[in-house]
Amino acid sequence: MTELNKVDASATVTNEPAKKTEDASLWADAWRSLRRNPWFITSAVLLLILITMALFPQLFTDQDPRHCPLDRSRQEPSAEHWFGTDIQGCDYYSRVIYGARNSIAIGLIVAFSCLGIAIVMGLVAGYFRGWVDAVLGRLTDLVFAIPYILGALVFLNVIETRGVREVAFVLVIFGWPTMTRLMRGSVLSVTGQEYVLAAKALGAKNINIMRRHILPNALGPVVGYTAIYTGIVIGAEATLTFLGVGLQLPAISWGIQLNQAQGYITQLPHLLVFPMIFVGLTVFSFMIMGEALRDAIDPKSKKR
Repeated sequence: MTELNKVDASATVTNEPAKKTEDASLWADAWRSLRRNPWFITSAVLLLILITMALFPQLFTDQDPRHCPLDRSRQEPSAEHWFGTDIQGCDYYSRVIYGARNSIAIGLIVAFSCLGIAIVMGLVAGYFRGWVDAVLGRLTDLVFAIPYILGALVFLNVIETRGVREVAFVLVIFGWPTMTRLMRGSVLSVTGQEYVLAAKALGAKNINIMRRHILPNALGPVVGYTAIYTGIVIGAEATLTFLGVGLQLPAISWGIQLNQAQGYITQLPHLLVFPMIFVGLTVFSFMIMGEALRDAIDPKSKKR
């Protein structure tokens, strides 16, 4: 019996470097695939510009977005004011640039918060199955049954002060089920693999099996969807703010600009066009990035 244990331990030690090499090879292969994907390069460049704009807006404009003299109200785009001015006389270009921060921040906060919830719940439900999966599954179905935009609209409508944290919190409440289902399905497809069964037979602890064997191999589809979902959230925030239940003044965001421009579509169309272009570019970039990541990281997508 002692000799058998020695053999099992030796096999575990011997297989560990091979497993690490396999994981490293998977990520290295994914990076090589991404570098050859023109859509990934395009989306990466666009997102780099947009995120830099959100973090360091002063690099893109020296105008104060809150300096709004009424004597320059409703000006058309010109050399002095590239995007014109809004109703209050604010330089619209600077408002669009500074609006990137709140819009992108909400998208990233919600997406990564949902990713954390999905990893924990999806991993536990998919690995243990049984009553654990049943309880978590019914909880997911309960939240999933509420339409995303409708649920967020109702909850945000009763909140008096709506900042980035409040809007992000409500969107997380209704946004995690889809990603959790995706993670659970990915975990289920991995738990039946031979290397997982071998680890169980060798007596490895559940937490180690989930951390070393299941999570790295089940994470691919969820990582790709996280990038896609970031774009979805940015569009949802703009939609909710446009409807008057998202961010509030004095915050600056693309959704607020769209909300304020809805009464001047025919007279001052530039007030609607410019923030809409930036929302569209941001959503497009995150979605293309997500598809590229999914195809590069998920081995199944490469076989299709």
